[in-house]
Amino acid sequence: MRHGTLRAGNTRILRRITVELKKPTRDGDWTLHVLTNLPAREVTAAKVAELHARRWTIETMFQELTCTLTCEIKTLGYPKAALFGFCLALLAYHAMSVVKAALRRVHGAEPVERNLSGYYLSLELAQTYPGMMVAIPPAHWKIFRALTPLKMAQLLQTLAGHVILSRYQKHPRGPKKPSPKKSRYRNGRHVSTAKFLAGRLS
Repeated sequence: MRHGTLRAGNTRILRRITVELKKPTRDGDWTLHVLTNLPAREVTAAKVAELHARRWTIETMFQELTCTLTCEIKTLGYPKAALFGFCLALLAYHAMSVVKAALRRVHGAEPVERNLSGYYLSLELAQTYPGMMVAIPPAHWKIFRALTPLKMAQLLQTLAGHVILSRYQKHPRGPKKPSPKKSRYRNGRHVSTAKFLAGRLS
C-alpha cells in the first residue's frame, strides 16, 4: 500500500475494504477492514486483500525472528555486528522453515500450523545441538554433503515421522482480563506519609 503525509487543509480519499474470513483469527474476528488510498481503477479490492494477506506472512516471520530466534541482541552495539546477528537469525529461520515443511508433509499442514510452537522447536534444537556435536564424531556428518536435494528431503521426512508433536505444543494465552477500575481516595483512605511520620514523632 502507498503511504503519504497530508498538509493542513488537504483531504485524502481512502477506501475501506472488508475481508470476510473463512475461519476466525486468533482473536476470534471473522472480518478484517483494510484502509487504502490505491485507486479502484488501478487496483481491485480483491488484489488489496491478497496483498494484505501476504503482508501478514511477513509480519509473522519478523515476530518469529524477534521472539524465537532473537535477531535483535541488545549487547551488539556496533551496526555491523547487529546486522551480522540478524543475518544469522535469517539463516536459522530458513533452516526452521525446512524442518516445518518436513513436519507438514508427514503430520499434515493444519496440525503443524495450528499446534506447533516455533519457540519450543528452536529451544529443542538449541539444547540438543551442542550435545550432538560432542557425541557424534565429525566423520558421521560427511554423508549429508553428498545427498541430493531429493534424498535430503526424503531423509527429513523419515526423521519427521519420529517427531512427537505434542512435545512442542503451543500454549495460547487466554483472553485478557479487564483492568480493575481505579477509585479515588475518599474519606481518609489515603494518608500522607509526612503526616504519618509527624504523628509517630510527636
